[in-house]
Amino acid sequence: MAAEGCEEMSGNGELTESSAMEESEVLVLPPTEMEETSEENGSAPEALVGPDPAPFSMPHTAEDEEGELPADFERLWKAAHDNPQDFTTWTDLLQYCEQESHITASRRALEAFLLRYPLCYGYWKKYADLERRASNNDKAEEVCIQGLQVIPLSVDLWIHYVNLLLGTLDMNLSESPVRIRRVFEDAVTAAGLDFHSDRLWDLYIEWEKEQGNMKNAASVLDRVLKVPTQLYNTHYDKFKEHLNNHEPKDVLSQEEYEELRASCRQSQKAERAEQAQEEEAERPPGEEEPATPEGTDTEELMQKIREQALVGRDRVYQDNEGEVRKRWHYEDAIKRPYFHVKPLDRLQIRSWHTYLDWEVAQLNKDTKEPTPDLNEAATEGSEVAAPPPQEPSEDSGVACDDYRVRILFERCLIACALYEEFWIRYSQYLEAKSVDEARAVYKRACEIHLTNKPNIHMHWATFEERHGDLTEARRVLVALEKTLPGLAVVRLRRAALERRAGQLDQSEALLQEAVAESKEKPTLHAFFSIKLARLLLKVGRNPSRARMILQEALVISPDNDKLHLNLLELEVSGDPWASAEAVQECVTRALAAPLAPHTKILLSQRGLQFAEDYSNSIQTVLTVYEGHQKLLRELGGTKRGAENGDEDSEKLSKSEDDSSTAVSEQVPPTMPHVPITTPPPPVVGGDASSQAGYGGYSSWYQQPQYGSYGYQNTWNYNQGYYPPS
Repeated sequence: MAAEGCEEMSGNGELTESSAMEESEVLVLPPTEMEETSEENGSAPEALVGPDPAPFSMPHTAEDEEGELPADFERLWKAAHDNPQDFTTWTDLLQYCEQESHITASRRALEAFLLRYPLCYGYWKKYADLERRASNNDKAEEVCIQGLQVIPLSVDLWIHYVNLLLGTLDMNLSESPVRIRRVFEDAVTAAGLDFHSDRLWDLYIEWEKEQGNMKNAASVLDRVLKVPTQLYNTHYDKFKEHLNNHEPKDVLSQEEYEELRASCRQSQKAERAEQAQEEEAERPPGEEEPATPEGTDTEELMQKIREQALVGRDRVYQDNEGEVRKRWHYEDAIKRPYFHVKPLDRLQIRSWHTYLDWEVAQLNKDTKEPTPDLNEAATEGSEVAAPPPQEPSEDSGVACDDYRVRILFERCLIACALYEEFWIRYSQYLEAKSVDEARAVYKRACEIHLTNKPNIHMHWATFEERHGDLTEARRVLVALEKTLPGLAVVRLRRAALERRAGQLDQSEALLQEAVAESKEKPTLHAFFSIKLARLLLKVGRNPSRARMILQEALVISPDNDKLHLNLLELEVSGDPWASAEAVQECVTRALAAPLAPHTKILLSQRGLQFAEDYSNSIQTVLTVYEGHQKLLRELGGTKRGAENGDEDSEKLSKSEDDSSTAVSEQVPPTMPHVPITTPPPPVVGGDASSQAGYGGYSSWYQQPQYGSYGYQNTWNYNQGYYPPS
């Protein structure tokens, strides 16, 4: 059973099992709304419509609570719910219920499973069959409708639904054929543009023939002739066969038939007139022309009508063949068009990106619109007005424009449902056309398919903030933090959102709460303490509170070098004459702490730099210098160069070159090149993560680097400036 749910797929590349997700922005009206679409031959819906992106609820019956459950059901049920991300535990539960043939257990297991993995069309079929075997035909139909709301691209599920109706409806009732035709119309509107949708079209055509509606069958064949599908050539052959096996007036529409008949009769008359002139010249004198019955359609005329009917369709076929050729190698590269929890290999991911690039480029080529950069995360910008989506119709041609691009995205999101990049890309594509549609994609991804992946949620929050909905942005981040508690970047995003919204008190409160909650985790506590101190210092203009936060954090983590460095920078960034004592006190505290030797040297160097830059007494500078030299000797620091400028000239030249190189990497090119001998002052408010883009906080606290504090150069005081110690 597990294998069937996962591996079974439609010829259309339809999903088999899916990670509880893809509900969404589906491309068609669900069957429940079919009766409201069209009345004649089922017209297509007015626009792309999808189910509510919130998690759907399964139909519920009274029998669910009846009967004793099998012996091992509770054990397997608990295992699945304790680890809901483990697909195997779910399939074990479903297989057990199927083996036991217990309808209540099977129903309960399937409902729970499909809430998490709604893309598994094979299990929707199993659920419908389960209800049908129990003679619950209405429930079986509801199950199919629920499944098609979630995966409208599933050719197999549409066919299963049609067969269910054919097996349960009374076809003697006049409304039954009308209803089935409407289901077919919704099916080809939803999944008919899929490259592997041939079986669905064929079933529709054959059903119309069985109903004796040869014109309807020809009309459906006309429509599929414009669709690039895998078996495109067979549809043209079937049309020719259909036309040759029946009278043209029984196959072609009344308008087309009358037009072709008049044209062919006129042509036939002209041919006969010319032929009559030739025959009259050869006729013996006195013999009259034989009478020709008026108003009769000969077989010759019928054949001419058939030939003319195929002329225009042959052009459509040739155009469609060209479209198929363009897409063939892209389609051939897609090896797993259905959903599976197993990761896709890089080649498959690249194949989907390449196919999407090409299809979007085709659309932009036709509409003359600039191609958006779909591989980058959404950035700040205004909404771009665009025409409404175009839906497929009989006159829409082969490409189907925007609708075809959306179909391809939906197919991609079946196979790649667990990959954030494709959801973000689809949302970016839709954002320029409709903010609401883009939002619906985020909701599908975050609330169903990628509940435990933070990046897509943060993209969604940024999207909402850009479009002015701060309430929704807050809700998204709060929900994410509840799902993934303890994730530092989420709390920082929440604090930053409030700060940008002008709610500084709320931003500060969020960081204070994080500091208080992380006291049992010293590293995380230090991280949040530094963030809070920076906010208070740079935005709140309250250095005393910032100092207190860092000092309290040092009580818990005296060995955290980043706390010492930030506290030192806070002190040196204040009034230089009022801060001298605090700076030296900070250095003294750091030298007494259990820090690494190179960190102590770094802090001592910074203290010496401060003394040299701002001290009013040379004696103070020399005292600090002597202390630093002593520390170097004790900790085995870098060796001292020759005193009073007696250092080897070649080494000195090399040292100066290295120093100049380091500085040139930091100084803007427009500034004059001035070698410096001290490291640039660190910026307490600067976040190293900003260099990797918004959200790249991991490098800040996961790697023991000091570059983010500005201490990047080695100490390079000219030793000849001071007397020998």
